[in-house]
Amino acid sequence: MKHCGTKTLETERLILRRFREDDAEAMFRNWASDPEVTKFLTWPTHTSVDVTKYVLSLWLPEYEKEDYYHWVITWKETGEPIGTIHGLIKEELELVTAGYCLSRNFWHQGIMSESLQALIDFFFTEVEANCINSYHDPRNPNSGKVMTHCGMKFDGTLRASDKNNTGICDASWYSILREEWKNR
Repeated sequence: MKHCGTKTLETERLILRRFREDDAEAMFRNWASDPEVTKFLTWPTHTSVDVTKYVLSLWLPEYEKEDYYHWVITWKETGEPIGTIHGLIKEELELVTAGYCLSRNFWHQGIMSESLQALIDFFFTEVEANCINSYHDPRNPNSGKVMTHCGMKFDGTLRASDKNNTGICDASWYSILREEWKNR
């Protein structure tokens, strides 16, 4: 894989960029403090903007690593942070596992599909990954719709294999191979 770090990505409606310290207020307000957004996530709902500032203080130094990929999703018209998307690397498998969340105000508008497609295109063209996968709690089927919309295929559900803010849960996995992406 050819690591290049978190580069700014642009889509029709969005700019995906590195987080900054001054994103804390918007992150807290738009998604991190919303229990409906964090319901199926593996990190707890933020109880104060200080928690969000602390989390950002942990993430920001990671940008020095070329194999760290974590974007804030911003609405191009306003520059407002509205969500996050990241890719975790398994170097020996040339594999990227994607994860994401979005402000409830922007659900059901194709924004997460637009973000995930940008991430998929980036990892296959620039990083030269072989496979990109992701998973969701089956009780959150809209997340799976995002994955299939971006060309990912359903691989299967691992029962009681994950834990999120609802407790122990199943995990429905999806993936796309570079060869499949090229042939789309």
